[in-house]
Amino acid sequence: MIKIILTLAVLSLAPMFVGVINKVKAIWAGRHAASIFQPYYDLLKLFRKGEVISTTTSFVFEIAPSINLAAVIFALLFTPFPYIGAVLKFDSDFVIFAYSLGLAKFFLVIASLDTGSSFEGMGANREVTFSTIVETAFFVLLGTLAFITNQTSFEQMFIMLNSSANYTLLIKLLFVVSLFIMLLAEGSRVPIDDPNTHLELTMIHEVMLLDYSGVNLAFMVFASQIKMLVIALLISNFLIPLNLPITLALLLCLVSIFLIYLCVGLVESLIARTRISHVPQFLFLMTALALTSFAIVAFFTHGGIK
Repeated sequence: MIKIILTLAVLSLAPMFVGVINKVKAIWAGRHAASIFQPYYDLLKLFRKGEVISTTTSFVFEIAPSINLAAVIFALLFTPFPYIGAVLKFDSDFVIFAYSLGLAKFFLVIASLDTGSSFEGMGANREVTFSTIVETAFFVLLGTLAFITNQTSFEQMFIMLNSSANYTLLIKLLFVVSLFIMLLAEGSRVPIDDPNTHLELTMIHEVMLLDYSGVNLAFMVFASQIKMLVIALLISNFLIPLNLPITLALLLCLVSIFLIYLCVGLVESLIARTRISHVPQFLFLMTALALTSFAIVAFFTHGGIK
């Protein structure tokens, strides 16, 4: 029961953490900061608005937001909470988790192509290109995690990893940095993308949402917020040790997620957006870190050093 309550809490807190990022950016820039609850007001405003649907679109355009949101929420059910675990768990559940996020991305891309817009097609092309790099590195990370723990269930992976010692501290550091880069990429944040830009030639994620309005746009925005929080929750699993009281573990989880979003806000305040041509170079850093973690695990496992 507590897992269901925590899942609902995550769904309800997802917009607030995006408000934390905006708050940090505003304070750092010396501007008057909007409330951290502003994303809730924006979503409510979208839910009250009507929709305008192009006649060139098909049923794919209309069902994509619902499937996108449902797939991300389904992935959340497999995401373990520190100390408590996940709502759904079974062997190799991390594959379902990854492909649920992939399904959400697939419908987002084909919906943007369904509009027949050259700009949205350009954004879809960029999204798929960059996602190919991120998802490949993510599967290397998952494979490394399964290799080092000899487990295929998300929950058991984190239990075994947090119970280990020695070189796993370095592995955790590499994982945290890699997933943070993934958070920036999948959340369409600076330096990869800018969620506040409206320049078609530089947009990636936002350009794919240009034809959406009303409830469907709210679904797309909410799904993006949940996806960011899912990745932040994965990062927190590497930071929270075992053998803690459940109340303290949940408190540390909340604090760690808050600090992760605080770091996102600081990154966006201190680093300029990367040129589109240089984004793959930044994303390949995640691939390099993932391969490094795999090489370290392979060396310590089969290199004769225990």
